Amino acid sequence: MRGIKENLDKIWRKNAFLRALGLGQLLSLLITATGFASSELAKKGINAPTSQSFLNYVLLALVYGSIMLYRRQALKAKWYYYILLGAVDVEANFLVVKAYQYTSITSVMLLDCWTIPCVLFLTWFFLKTKYRFKKLAGVVICVAGLVVVVFSDVHSADRSSGSNPIKGDLLVLAGATLYGVTNVGEEYFVKSADRVELMAFLGFFGAIISAIQIVILERDELRSIHWTAGATFPFVGFSVAMFLFYSGVPILLKISGSTMLNLSLLTSDMWAVLIRIFAYQEKVDWMYFVAFAAVTFGLIVYSGGDKIDQNTAEVADEEAGAGCSENRDAVGSSKAGHGYGSSSSTTGEGGTESKSREKSWVS
Repeated sequence: MRGIKENLDKIWRKNAFLRALGLGQLLSLLITATGFASSELAKKGINAPTSQSFLNYVLLALVYGSIMLYRRQALKAKWYYYILLGAVDVEANFLVVKAYQYTSITSVMLLDCWTIPCVLFLTWFFLKTKYRFKKLAGVVICVAGLVVVVFSDVHSADRSSGSNPIKGDLLVLAGATLYGVTNVGEEYFVKSADRVELMAFLGFFGAIISAIQIVILERDELRSIHWTAGATFPFVGFSVAMFLFYSGVPILLKISGSTMLNLSLLTSDMWAVLIRIFAYQEKVDWMYFVAFAAVTFGLIVYSGGDKIDQNTAEVADEEAGAGCSENRDAVGSSKAGHGYGSSSSTTGEGGTESKSREKSWVS
């Protein structure tokens, strides 16, 4: 009996890995899809970044809000804290989407990794998290790759990088910094509150704040848009892809944890470069490949580093409980995600980069 049980456990672990691998690439493609949708809208002269994210927040509020109403559970966190989190998340999305007006999709997706060092500092400063040298070394390598991206935008003769690459790069870095703030906030709320509650209130207050910002900043832009199929499809597609990404990150974290999430989202940069080369026949500066290699290696080192804090054992117990829930008929604590390219254990993408975005919900 023991041998049969061990074989079944091996098959289960193997299938779980394959499911995580497939879901990870699906999330990676969703992030790439949001990037290309924003890029297409920018090419058509549509400059309404807040409006792009509005439908995503509405979907989050409707879907997860309905689940909350069905559960009829008392709130586990003060509702007004979610207002601040929603405001920061809205502005993070605004800045990153705005950057597509000025720089290339490749730069945006690589520079979004700036969320990682931001979260590293914020978790150390506010949550008193301690990190090993290996994780810090990974962050340094990632930052070196980001410097190469900026250097390439400055000196590249290929102007497909955008009308004002430096301005675009700065917008991405500012947005990625705010993603780091939201990821750390989400990590706190998921540990102290509930994933569904977080997503519902993030969507509710995000939709309200977005609507106010649209009325103030983008109402004239929306009136001037000629809503053809070429404009409507990427506009709606962006929000749908973002909603699916927000909803899928917690599932991946439940199956295999934050390391698989980071490595999976990393391939979004590869997908973006390949699509630019083969679908759009655009020339990609060789320094992008150097930057991609540096960021790839840095994130692998970063993901392999061990985080030391009092919550590590709790997270491990949650993931173990999720893996054996079918045998015990018990539901373990789940972790929520958002941001682009950041881990739940350190960035809140699963708890976020877990973006994030997870990217950035979450990075």
